[in-house]
Amino acid sequence: MSHTSLSVAVIGAGMAGTTHANAWRQVGTVYDLGLPKIRLAAIADAYEPFAKDAAERYGYEKAVTDWRDIADDPSIDIVSIVVGNALHREIAEALIRAGKHVLCEKPLADTLESARAMAEAERAAGTVTAVGFTYRRNAAIAEIAKLVREGHLGEINHFEGRYWCDYGVDPNTPMAWRYSGPMGSGALGDVGSHLIDTAELICGPLVSVSGGAMMTSIKQRPVAKGHVTRGTALDTYAVELAEVTNDDVATFTGHFASGAVGTFSCSRVAWNMPNAMMLDVLGTKGRASWDLARCGEIKLDDVNSPAGLGGARQVLVNPTFPYFARGSSMAFGGVGLTQIEQFTYQAYAFLQQVAGVTEGALPPCATFADGYREMLIADAVATSAANGGAAVDLTPFNR
Repeated sequence: MSHTSLSVAVIGAGMAGTTHANAWRQVGTVYDLGLPKIRLAAIADAYEPFAKDAAERYGYEKAVTDWRDIADDPSIDIVSIVVGNALHREIAEALIRAGKHVLCEKPLADTLESARAMAEAERAAGTVTAVGFTYRRNAAIAEIAKLVREGHLGEINHFEGRYWCDYGVDPNTPMAWRYSGPMGSGALGDVGSHLIDTAELICGPLVSVSGGAMMTSIKQRPVAKGHVTRGTALDTYAVELAEVTNDDVATFTGHFASGAVGTFSCSRVAWNMPNAMMLDVLGTKGRASWDLARCGEIKLDDVNSPAGLGGARQVLVNPTFPYFARGSSMAFGGVGLTQIEQFTYQAYAFLQQVAGVTEGALPPCATFADGYREMLIADAVATSAANGGAAVDLTPFNR
């Protein structure tokens, strides 16, 4: 591995894959100079047109159709895995054996067994491994976590989180890996994983979940003959239909070690809500709210308001917030943010870990162990739902 440059590949050229490709392209433009330069080596995707398109648009040297070409290439140092989660374990284990640093998208795997094996492989690895909980890098969410940590909102009593999407609302959206398998794919596994990790970032560890409820709104989907992406919809129903085997909607409540309670809901069939994540944090001295649709601001209400003039006020993300000051080319309030920057900040933190930077480093990325923990919590929610909402103890999972 070169000390002056590191080569990167991305496995998977769908929506999230190209976002990783863009993040590695941008990583040298944020924060400080001095880290190794990035060589954009390869994009891999089983669907060759996607691989070629992404490689051309984001400036990668080549496109390949077999991820093993990435694993077998000794010149590649860092790999993002951004494919269906049933493939994560095999690819990650092969990359670790090949001595590569691995950034794997969430959810970590498709089964608890595979997630546990990946966490075990991480402990034995001589390389850096991480799972992509990118909302940890959102400047506004990180600021809310800081407000909680510093006691600005008092004792937290309630966290409310919801992540609603509409990518599955059309019954003509064809069958894909997201709609099959019990773990790591349904609404709970897909978007709920972000909710769970974000809640623990802000409020600390959950110690129990209860009130689990899950439902499948669209029980069969047409089988497409061609390549399927997340938002694909067929004009007419195919002759062949396949059973959907996981949840379209999931809700639950949780208790945190701090004593706070949390309420959570996630959906992939939320009408006309393409990507809607929202959260509220309420304490004894204030409250803070955030909405992904208004990513560059928080709403804050606290004891600083004069008597009779209380109410949520808009606070724009600005250079005093985490990540933003050197993470934007226009770092002043009002410029705004999108979900895309989170991937670049994550890539930068991962690159710092690979380069061994400690002084002034960003917080380290979430680990495979963190990804396994999130899946254990999601599994506990499913257990609660299967048992009429009964409480499930999480304390055995807490480190």
